[in-house]
Amino acid sequence: MEKIASFTVNHLKLEPGIYVSRKDKVGEETITTFDLRMTTPNKEPVMNTAEVHTIEHLGATFLRNDPAWKDKTIYFGPMGCRTGFYAIFAGDLASRDIVPVITKMYEFIRDYEGEIPGATAHDCGNYLDQNLGMAHYLANRYLENTLYAIDDAHMNYPA
Repeated sequence: MEKIASFTVNHLKLEPGIYVSRKDKVGEETITTFDLRMTTPNKEPVMNTAEVHTIEHLGATFLRNDPAWKDKTIYFGPMGCRTGFYAIFAGDLASRDIVPVITKMYEFIRDYEGEIPGATAHDCGNYLDQNLGMAHYLANRYLENTLYAIDDAHMNYPA
């Protein structure tokens, strides 16, 4: 069986950043999957499910309400390894194209106060597994350590 694209990335050299994971054609449309890597794989502790769940709720809510990106957003959700998230957008995009909206999204997550959208028994299958305080911390860490000073080395997968 052939390895899928995400398993061919050298996770021993991978650092936090925004990477194009893959591009796929759906009819005439290109969709771009981005790897929003928040922690260094196999070197830092992974994120716990509660904060990942909160980031997912807030991030998806933000993207699906952003006037410029709501119609381009196909998916936002966690990686199984809990070192980051995948964002899938309609369009043939580069990492640099999404830095502004991803930065705004993580600022939204960092600054969010109040009830977490969709965190009720009616709306979510595991609504109690949330941690807003850690979501704030991790969003701020990603902003300060990665997004605010992102460079080409953190937008292209290492060899």
